[in-house]
Amino acid sequence: MMHLADVVTPIDHLALIGNFLPRKCGLATYTTDTFTALKGRYADLKIDVYAMDDHPGLYDYPPEVTRSIPDQDRLAYLDAARAIEASGAQAIWLQHEYGIFGGPAGEHILALLDRVSIPVIVTLHTILEKPNADERRVMEGLLRRCSRVIVMAERGREILERVYGASGRAIVMIPHGVPDRAFVDPDSLKGRFGWDGRKVVLTFGLLAPGKGIEVMIEALPLVVAQHPNVLYAVLGATHPNLVKHEGEKYRDGLKALAAELGVGANVDFIDAFLEHEELIDYLQAADIYATPYLNPAQITSGTLSYAVGVGKAVVSTPYVHATEILGDGHGVLVDFGDSAAFAREINALLGSDRNRIKLSERAYARGRTMIWPRLAEVAMREIVQMVAAKPQRLPTSMVATIPLKPDFSAVERMSDATGMLQHSIYSVPDRRHGYCIDDNARALMLVSQMVEMDEATRDSWMTIYASFLQYAWNPEARRFRNFMNFDRTWCEDFGSEDSNGRTLWALGVTARDAQLAKHRHWALSMFDMTASLALELGSPRAHAFAMLGAAAILEAHPSHPLARTILSRFGDELCGLLEEARRPEWEWFEIVLAYDNARLPEALIRAGVALGRDDLTKCGISTLDWIVGKQTSPEGRFRAVGSDSFGRIYAEPLQFDQQPLEAQATIDACSAAFDASKDVRWVEEAGRAYRWYLGQNDLDLPLATAQDGGCFDGLMPGGLNRNQGAESILALQLAGCAISGLAKRAESVAGPISAVA
Repeated sequence: MMHLADVVTPIDHLALIGNFLPRKCGLATYTTDTFTALKGRYADLKIDVYAMDDHPGLYDYPPEVTRSIPDQDRLAYLDAARAIEASGAQAIWLQHEYGIFGGPAGEHILALLDRVSIPVIVTLHTILEKPNADERRVMEGLLRRCSRVIVMAERGREILERVYGASGRAIVMIPHGVPDRAFVDPDSLKGRFGWDGRKVVLTFGLLAPGKGIEVMIEALPLVVAQHPNVLYAVLGATHPNLVKHEGEKYRDGLKALAAELGVGANVDFIDAFLEHEELIDYLQAADIYATPYLNPAQITSGTLSYAVGVGKAVVSTPYVHATEILGDGHGVLVDFGDSAAFAREINALLGSDRNRIKLSERAYARGRTMIWPRLAEVAMREIVQMVAAKPQRLPTSMVATIPLKPDFSAVERMSDATGMLQHSIYSVPDRRHGYCIDDNARALMLVSQMVEMDEATRDSWMTIYASFLQYAWNPEARRFRNFMNFDRTWCEDFGSEDSNGRTLWALGVTARDAQLAKHRHWALSMFDMTASLALELGSPRAHAFAMLGAAAILEAHPSHPLARTILSRFGDELCGLLEEARRPEWEWFEIVLAYDNARLPEALIRAGVALGRDDLTKCGISTLDWIVGKQTSPEGRFRAVGSDSFGRIYAEPLQFDQQPLEAQATIDACSAAFDASKDVRWVEEAGRAYRWYLGQNDLDLPLATAQDGGCFDGLMPGGLNRNQGAESILALQLAGCAISGLAKRAESVAGPISAVA
């Protein structure tokens, strides 16, 4: 048997996710037993338990539970993911049952798994042969994310391969664990429960329709006729969800049925959710265990496993788990709903002590192969192997540092005669999501910045993107629309404040930088016609975007009155926001971090330069210094403020999901800071942000696809988001143009400086 000390990569820290006692359900018992078995077998193993919680505040969890996760609170799953990622756990062992997680078919658990980078092994407690769309989507998500999949019956493996297309190499069959108890004579324990002198047939588990208890009660008259002293013990509390909806109606109906059939004195309903050890005592005191379940597809039954584990003669319907575990003469199978067959087989076993004991001994022998310590060893072997197989990060020396030449190919791939499409599936444009003005505004700016683009190509694409912005203007609402369907119909009468601010920014840059006078004149005219809308915007980021456009206008037209008003008013407002939100160690305009953070200090720096106001420039540089510090990993690399960080009040930024827009904004802001201060430190900071695209990031994975100018959509805990949307591609290309221009300006001031390496 393999021991942890025998493997190359020992595991000393594990995260365990599932229900946990004192929650009253079979999965809680299973997870608790798993924890106990692991600790018993590997005393030095640290196990963090994350307990799924259907009634927050109700359960008095033991100290072993590291954290509970309210099952309907999606944010709680994200918080748990952060805790796991920060804990140093080397792997996650997930217990999966659709009903214990929130969201359609329990999809919230996928949000947790997508935000951790460590390997995951999952035990599937339900495998549906005919899933609905949500159930299939969630199961396929689990199969993609998990390195190992534990099934408790070979039929589970077959269904996963046939129905879900799962890889057989990732699937391991580990039967349900059972307690390590001695084989005992039932009569030696009956006195404890008042069963002396009686033959006892037992069923246990949470009481609910589908367990087939009616079938057994209907069989009792025939059993009582031959064995008048027989007792059918139905052990278990009513399922909590059933009690919540109808009280004890189901249990009362079963009692009424027994009375009607004249066997009320032969049925004992024990309404309790017992501690584990006492539960096994009851089981050992029974002569026969019966599972009259009605669901043929049931792949796992902990109660059946326990019965076999302690050596019970079992009579069961032939559901999947029973067929496998009781095969080869280890139990007795009868048809579903066949009360007469249950009566016949139970009478035969009660009528022959020899045959009943022989069957019990065969069951016990099988159960010895399923005791918890053995299963803990098998599972740990799989965990060790999957951790050892985790892909290794590229050495830093293999990460590219040479800046990429601007490349319009991916932008062109995502564009058509209407404009630039928003999203893609991998590198293929996804037409279902249509277009947005945000991306077309950025594309318009990019065409002006790509100095090596031939004039005919530039003229063609600038006209297309400019036309999109022009058509988006709604003069009645005095706002730009944002989202357009693929059929060129608008989704709204006006877009978000940010989208309007970005459009003004693009118009200002085009009025300054367009290569052809006709495009500069058009952009200035559009800016003059629309820019007053900025004075009605309330969002700080929308203000910043409008300020960037106004600053560009002032560079080309220094006396432009509206541009000066926008810069002066919003510059003062940003400084006022800083004073309101500032705290010790918090030098920022808002009490939270969000997206495009560096645009706020960039807008102040450019406003200060344009207006000749040192107070705005100084405020912009100090806040840029603060946000750059927050965007630096302990290893000194650029770490984009992840989207998981958004909206957390006065909180340190979180690591994921990192998006390309943040690196581009930082490069532009650092470029503005260098132009204002001539401090080469900002050239170095810009280069560090640019290298994030090339692979100098938390995962040592390049987001840029150098061969075609593309860029992946984000850096996730488990790797790259390999879709290549417009925003990401444009961020890379605009960043490349900015870093190239910055290097040239820095060289003219301070001599040769590499803005990247």
